[in-house]
Amino acid sequence: MNISYKVKVNDNSEFEVTSQDISALDSVKVSNQSYHILDNNTSYKAEILASNFNKKSYTVNINNNNYTVNIENDLDQLIKSLGFEIGASKKVNEIKAPMPGLILDVMVKPGDQVSVDTPLLILEAMKMENSILSPREGIIKSVSGGKGTTVDKGELLIEFE
Repeated sequence: MNISYKVKVNDNSEFEVTSQDISALDSVKVSNQSYHILDNNTSYKAEILASNFNKKSYTVNINNNNYTVNIENDLDQLIKSLGFEIGASKKVNEIKAPMPGLILDVMVKPGDQVSVDTPLLILEAMKMENSILSPREGIIKSVSGGKGTTVDKGELLIEFE
């Protein structure tokens, strides 16, 4: 099975490498982070200086030149094409009602600065009080509905700037 990888070097050069290309390289591990590579009768000394496994990003030194290398496999490319990003969270700009209910209290108003987990409002649903907390830091742009307002599932409650 031949797996392909999209490799981006220094954020300007991009090319595709297959597992077959990698296995064809003549490389010898010299130490834990150092390798000696032969390719087309040319010798290369490679050393991994830094690595971020979660972001699949590496800083390598090849023949005394430093390079930043980002590697994506087929799954990474598919996830990116669907509009998601690996290892990053999407910035939430709106809080919508997770279920139909009654707003018992609103703790914020437009212009308020909030941080993560700041209580925004209390929503009563099925005889239970649910505290809606801020998922991020930011400034409140608008608050829809007030104390005593009934809301449907998916209805906009709070908007961030």
